[in-house]
Amino acid sequence: MTPFVAEYIGTAIMILMGGGVVANAVLEKTKGNNSGWMVITTAWAMGVFIGVVVAGPYSGAHLNPAISIGLAVAGTFPWSNVLSYVVAQFLGAATGALMVWMFYKDHFDITENKVSKLGVFCTVPEIRNPFRNFLSEVIGTFVLMLVVFYITKGEAQMLNEKVTIPIGLGSVGAIPVAFTVWVIGLSLGGTTGYAINPARDLAPRFMHTVLPIKDKGDSQWSYSWVPLIGPLLGSTLAAMLYLILLD
Repeated sequence: MTPFVAEYIGTAIMILMGGGVVANAVLEKTKGNNSGWMVITTAWAMGVFIGVVVAGPYSGAHLNPAISIGLAVAGTFPWSNVLSYVVAQFLGAATGALMVWMFYKDHFDITENKVSKLGVFCTVPEIRNPFRNFLSEVIGTFVLMLVVFYITKGEAQMLNEKVTIPIGLGSVGAIPVAFTVWVIGLSLGGTTGYAINPARDLAPRFMHTVLPIKDKGDSQWSYSWVPLIGPLLGSTLAAMLYLILLD
């Protein structure tokens, strides 16, 4: 499997599981309706886990443009590979969102709450405050990226520095990164829904726009810059701190 295909499949699986649990929790007449935040954050973390397990041996399992760019800023991933990774991640996220809609279409059709439908695809802040919403995404992604640096550093040491895959989250890192995503969701996800991943938000938001979802309402593109720029800034700041701490 090529790194591009691995990133595509891994991201698609992650979004299928993550978007799927939101659909199960918020759409009408599902078995998991109103199951709550603990269920959502847990399944998102496990979705990241299985995505990393699948993609890890072939691409390093970034599954997130913020991760790819953060690693590149720190000099542990070649900039020449960033574009292909990001394209694969966006395509994978779009495919995952499409599969969620196909899977839960009957429940989308009977759900009247337009914001709930949108929330299956992308993040929606509970209180719209652009500055604090942006800060939430910066801080959440900063934590994720900083932990990823130390996970990848530990993997390299365990492999005696003989890394045979592009640096990122190999299968060894699947468990700790899943726990990291879980605790970020539980602790810091209450404001914006913790996108912490531009592909996870932007590509599904696009799918919400183009899919023939019954009574879907607005895709809220005026907010889309927050889960796009916030994670990129957060990962860049984490990379800069990591480089300082290495000196």
